[in-house]
Amino acid sequence: MKNEDTCPCKSGRTFGECCGPIIAGEAKAKTAEALMRARYSSYVTGDVEFLRSSAVQAIREVFDLEASKAWSAQSRWHGLEVMRTEKGGEKDDTGVVEFRALYTANGEFCNHHEVSTFVRENGDWKFEDGELVGERPELREEPKVGRNDPCPCGSGKKYKKCCGKDK
Repeated sequence: MKNEDTCPCKSGRTFGECCGPIIAGEAKAKTAEALMRARYSSYVTGDVEFLRSSAVQAIREVFDLEASKAWSAQSRWHGLEVMRTEKGGEKDDTGVVEFRALYTANGEFCNHHEVSTFVRENGDWKFEDGELVGERPELREEPKVGRNDPCPCGSGKKYKKCCGKDK
């Protein structure tokens, strides 16, 4: 990726102004969100060594570089949406970033929704942990009507013999 290209993290800045210098080690991420954006961009650019180096020691010890390279290369990346942040500023020692990473893998569109935690380690922001967020279930406005319950239309018949007959 060229420095003048639009940054894949969707910040609206160029790669050279945004994630490029952080991934290359020329600049430090000033916030947890900046590190999150750089980590996403490292998947897009295939520079997955940055994923290992930008994580806490416990993750670095178990990080599978080859598997990450393969997954990064086989995926088509569509963008990053940062949904919220908690702390993670220049004067904080911890931070939380909730985001969605959109990509296609094995021909299937994926919406990776995660809440990640970040900590400062020797003055540098590091990825500590991430928790996937499942899609919220659809909630009914009215109570469920059973087949043998009275029909809510007021006919006096059982639901299965009235409005639920064709269901």
